[in-house]
Amino acid sequence: QVQLVESGGGLVQPGGSLRLSCAASGFIFSSYAMNWYRQVPGKERELVAAITSAGASRNYADAVKDRFTISRDDARNTAFLQMNSLKPEDTAVYYCNANSPWELGRRYIYWGQGTQVTVSS
Repeated sequence: QVQLVESGGGLVQPGGSLRLSCAASGFIFSSYAMNWYRQVPGKERELVAAITSAGASRNYADAVKDRFTISRDDARNTAFLQMNSLKPEDTAVYYCNANSPWELGRRYIYWGQGTQVTVSS
């Protein structure tokens, strides 16, 4: 069955770094676009970073540009989010998301369970 399992979250001081991982199984990982979202209580879930199935295109929210890097390793069915120069406002639950190509008017969308990132001194 389909699974997306995030790991790598934790407590870090402002200015520090964390590397999140998303281990995928149960679908053809290489054909899916991968995304990282984050959410804090009382706010909408927001897209942080995205990478295409081919890996040729990456996009980032303005708030994290030049600090975060999304990547993928299709041989390991794993997506990553490298987070540098972390700020307290980056504190959130981070979710891994997988989107299949559109086909016959539909696509498959899968979500991980989330991993907590807390940036605090």
